[in-house]
Amino acid sequence: MKRLTLFAVTLAILLPLASHAAPTAEVLEVRKIWSEGAHNAFTDLIRWDGRWWCTFRESEAHVGGDGAIRILVSADGAKWKSVARLTEKGIDLRDPKLTVMPSGKLMLNCGGSVYEGRTLRGKQSRVMFSDDGRTWTAPQRVLTEGEWLWRVTWHDGVAYGAAYSAKTASSAPSGPEWSLSIYRSTDGVSWELLKKMEVTGRPNETTLGFEPNGEMLALVRCEGDDRMGRIGRALPPYQKWAWQTSNYRFGGQNAVRLPSGEWLVGTRDYTLAKPGSTAGWRTILARLENDGRLATLATFPSEGDTSYPGMVWHDSVLWVSYYSSHEGKSAIYLARVKIVER
Repeated sequence: MKRLTLFAVTLAILLPLASHAAPTAEVLEVRKIWSEGAHNAFTDLIRWDGRWWCTFRESEAHVGGDGAIRILVSADGAKWKSVARLTEKGIDLRDPKLTVMPSGKLMLNCGGSVYEGRTLRGKQSRVMFSDDGRTWTAPQRVLTEGEWLWRVTWHDGVAYGAAYSAKTASSAPSGPEWSLSIYRSTDGVSWELLKKMEVTGRPNETTLGFEPNGEMLALVRCEGDDRMGRIGRALPPYQKWAWQTSNYRFGGQNAVRLPSGEWLVGTRDYTLAKPGSTAGWRTILARLENDGRLATLATFPSEGDTSYPGMVWHDSVLWVSYYSSHEGKSAIYLARVKIVER
C-alpha cells in the first residue's frame, strides 16, 4: 500500500511537469522574399485582412542615408508583391512596425533619423495610418525630439510602447546612461507617459507583450554594462517592475505568446561574434524560461548583419520574417516553424 501511495504521489507530480515540458521547433521552410534594395533590413510581419503583410527598411547601408519603408503583401506567403514605398525627404525612416488598431486600420510606427554622412544628428518617432495597406498618411512626428518609440503593442484597445532616449549615438558599453519610458495611447498620435523605467545598462530597443491577466512583459536590449538583455514584468497599473538579466545579449528582439502560455523570442545571437565586426552573428528562435534565460530552439539560415524578426502565430505554425546577409547583400527572408509541445 505504501508503494502504491508513493507511486501515485510521484505520478501526480510528474504529470503536470510533463504537460509543461519545453517545446521543440522544426523549421519547415525558409524562403527569400525580397532583395531589390541595396540594403534590406529591420522587418516586421502581421496577418491582416486575410493576407500577410511584411515591412522593412531599404537604404544604401545599415546606417546613414535616407531610408525608405517598403511594404509587401502576400496571400499565401510564397508570392509577394510590393504595394507601398514610404519616404520622407532628408529623413532616414527605419525599424518599421505594423499593428492593427481597434478600428481595424493599419498603423505603422518607425524612427526618423537625420544623418550627416554616417553621423547621427537627430531622431524622432513617426506614425502613419492606412485603410488598405497601400495608401498611407504622411509621416507624423510623435513624442519629442530624441525619443524613439521602437515597437507598439495593443492591449484591450490601448497602444503601449517603450521609447528610449540616448544622450549619444555611440553604442559603446561605457558612457552616459540612456533612458527608457513606457507610453500609452488610444489613437497612436497622442501619447501619455505611463512609467519611467528604472533599468540601467543603456536600455534601448524594447518589445512589450501581455499575459491574459494583464501582466506586461518587457524584453529590453542593453548596450551598457554586460550588454545582456533585461526581462521585466509588471501587473497593472505597471508601476512596480521585477527585473531579470538574460543569458543572451539581445538585438532586434521580438516575442510571441503561444496558446500554451509559452513565450518564444526571436533575436540576434552574438555567441559566435567576432570583435569589431558582424561576423558570427545569427538569428535564433528561443524559449523564454521563467528565470529570464533563453533556451535556443532553432537557428535560422543567417550570418553577419541579421535579425529583427517579425513573428506571427497562425494556424498552429509560427511565421517569422527576418533579414540576413549570409547570401551576400542583406535580404528579407520568411520562415515557417512548427512548434511541438512535448
